[in-house]
Amino acid sequence: MAARPIWRGQIRLALVSIPVELYSATKSGASIQFHQVHEPSGKRIKYEKVVPGIGPVDRDEIVKGYEVSKGHYVLLDPEEIEAVKLESKKTLDLVQFVDITDIDAMYYEKPYYVVPADDLAEEAFVVLREALRQAKKVGIGQLAMRGQEYVVAIKPCGRGMLMETLRYADEVNKANSYFRDIGDHKPDEDLLDLASTLIEKKAGEFDASEFHNRYVDALHKLIEEKQRKKGEKVMQDPDADAPVPKGSNVIDLMAALKKSLGDSGDEAKPKAKGKAKAAPRSAARPRSTGTKKAASGGRKR
Repeated sequence: MAARPIWRGQIRLALVSIPVELYSATKSGASIQFHQVHEPSGKRIKYEKVVPGIGPVDRDEIVKGYEVSKGHYVLLDPEEIEAVKLESKKTLDLVQFVDITDIDAMYYEKPYYVVPADDLAEEAFVVLREALRQAKKVGIGQLAMRGQEYVVAIKPCGRGMLMETLRYADEVNKANSYFRDIGDHKPDEDLLDLASTLIEKKAGEFDASEFHNRYVDALHKLIEEKQRKKGEKVMQDPDADAPVPKGSNVIDLMAALKKSLGDSGDEAKPKAKGKAKAAPRSAARPRSTGTKKAASGGRKR
């Protein structure tokens, strides 16, 4: 298989463990992404991280903060965040089996293909797949992956199985707050018959290949036409293929220092010979190793 599995482990059902691999079932490449371009020069627009009233800041001065109240943040070091990440367990325990129709579609998040890891795992894999198919059930469990824990549902999918991550209950808005103003009156029977007839007339099996993103198709067509059309402006960033100079910040800093010394006259020139050593970073900005307390007016992420 050309793709690399995103997870290897085992599905455990009671005392039976089935080695499996997970592959992403979806891809994100069909949509068109635009870039912001400076028209006079043809160069890409870049963004700087700035603090109001201070200006651009160094990446090393940026930390993550959680806003506990307006303008008050609990600041967290990367090490502290990393410490609470869950270790990726290599076992998915199926702890419950529910009817396929019991899980509302809004809880489904992202699908993954599940395949047996090797020939020895295939027999047990097929047994579990067919048992789920005959029972019309999906297996439910929790899986630690990429530092987080997911609720997942496993069900048959052709010769293999499909695992879908599910949203937690607190990630889904309750429908009652949106539907409460809709009345309880019954629909007109004649109108209901007409609607039912129309539904029956257009009934069929779903085939995703029959549907296309017409907006994306139209954008592709527009871009191709503009490329072919004479007189249309096709910008070329002059720096797009240029290698990024290493140590450019040091060169810029050296040029600025030399210019400053030149503008100040000979009196500002250092008397000692040789290159000056750079001050250690830790001396410029000491960092505590403990958990930071809530800070007022801290930096946003």
